[in-house]
Amino acid sequence: MARILVVDDSPSQLLGMKRIVEKLGHEALTAEDGVIGVELCKNEKPDLVLMDVVMPNLNGFQATRALTRDETTSHIPVVLVTTKDQETDKVWGMRQGAKAYLTKPFNENELIEIIKQVLPAGA
Repeated sequence: MARILVVDDSPSQLLGMKRIVEKLGHEALTAEDGVIGVELCKNEKPDLVLMDVVMPNLNGFQATRALTRDETTSHIPVVLVTTKDQETDKVWGMRQGAKAYLTKPFNENELIEIIKQVLPAGA
């Protein structure tokens, strides 16, 4: 069982992704914005982070960059899950250190497949 942090400012998106994570048998941690997500990630060291981009305080690009450049969290893969669907957004997100990029709305199987691909072996 892995621990997966879901960071999204939309309560419905947060709940939906949390349910999918738990349905896969993993533990879900949640945060409502990038600042809380970065702090939670540093304290809890999850196996994977599912990160929204458009959020108050610290957006997902900034939070991803903070996590991937911090030696205590740089090993934790981040998947950006966002409504930002332009190719330039995807390229920028990957340059911030994201391991994958999924655009909303997504279907459950797409998210499950990405989690399986990105989750470290043994998690």
